[in-house]
Amino acid sequence: MGAILPRHVAIIMDGNGRWAERRGLARHAGHREGVPVVRLCVEECVRRGIGALTLFAFSSENWRRPEVEVANLMTLFFDALEREVAELDANGVRLRVIGDRHALSVRLQARVAEAERRTAGNTRLDLQIAVSYGGRWDIVQAARKLAAEVATGSLRAADIDEARFGGALALADLPDPDLFIRTGGERRISNFLLWNLAYTELWFTDTLWPDFDVAAFESALEAFALRERRFGLAAAPGERDRA
Repeated sequence: MGAILPRHVAIIMDGNGRWAERRGLARHAGHREGVPVVRLCVEECVRRGIGALTLFAFSSENWRRPEVEVANLMTLFFDALEREVAELDANGVRLRVIGDRHALSVRLQARVAEAERRTAGNTRLDLQIAVSYGGRWDIVQAARKLAAEVATGSLRAADIDEARFGGALALADLPDPDLFIRTGGERRISNFLLWNLAYTELWFTDTLWPDFDVAAFESALEAFALRERRFGLAAAPGERDRA
């Protein structure tokens, strides 16, 4: 029997700026070097039969970065969509962008919508790119959506449970991530998928994102396969003595 694989992997792609600075380059050079690693992770998920991949590309807090850096990131994102969407479509990948789209330029919003339309029928991999996204924003927008339904009378407040609330979040139609990966050495989830990561297995590496490779991804998957996932339940008697 093969190793247990996650159904859904979520990744914070951290360390691009530091990778560039250590080489005397502008920070946006590190972000550019990180794009092929995104492609690598998509390819590995498709090859291994992992059904969903969610990548944290730009947080709601990142808008406070220097204006030039933000502009370079948005340009990079637009160009990557232009360049990669045909290959994603050809490989059966459904692309979606999650986050506050109103913060994006009209031109970028249109490009995102077109990429989503083009890949909407694909079923091999669900690829979510979180842009202008925050876990607290996600929870608040879900609360507002449900509050509006209560206000119109189409939903009773008493009927709001965890399943109903989860169904109003950005990842409503996907299983919660089984495995969370963060590169770059930080050990925190940084306002990413706060609701959905409740029982996710966390894996951290000091490797900076542009240096993340197949071997590193394999290490994360191997660590996941060894985890005992109890979802709040007690360990079975035979499991307590595991090393």
